Amino acid sequence: MKSITEEVVAILKKDKDIQAGDSKKAADLIETKIVPHFNFIRHDPARHGAQLAGRLAGAAKTARRRIQDAAGSHLFDRALNYRDQQIDYKPLRAKPDDTEVTVRSDVKLSGSSQPVSIDYEMEKTPDGWKVYDVKVGGVSLVTTYRDTFASEFASMAWTA
Repeated sequence: MKSITEEVVAILKKDKDIQAGDSKKAADLIETKIVPHFNFIRHDPARHGAQLAGRLAGAAKTARRRIQDAAGSHLFDRALNYRDQQIDYKPLRAKPDDTEVTVRSDVKLSGSSQPVSIDYEMEKTPDGWKVYDVKVGGVSLVTTYRDTFASEFASMAWTA
């Protein structure tokens, strides 16, 4: 997480087009640097009863992708807000055989004495480690946006 975050923040700091609101460049950055590391659609309801809008497991590939992109876009917006802040990653507490971990970090906002905690809930997948939830100040992105994504999902065409 640290290397991904540092890379994205470095791009945000120097790319004047993205800073000026170039949505094409921002979308490209989201697609290439953020989305590949996230999996907000978890596929094992028995293991993950609180997965994002439980019905999504059987959704069409395009519907899953649209929701994944929306979550990536939200995280990108957050990254824009934190690009000039210091991010401190806490030591990882995990065993070698763990398949789920929490990567904890604090963002020190300028003008504030209290850091904001940002925790990444991650799972080991066949494609490597993926983030399945982000908690900002203890508040889950998945929980916060469950209804939004569920209504977005309900409005999509169901295709196989």
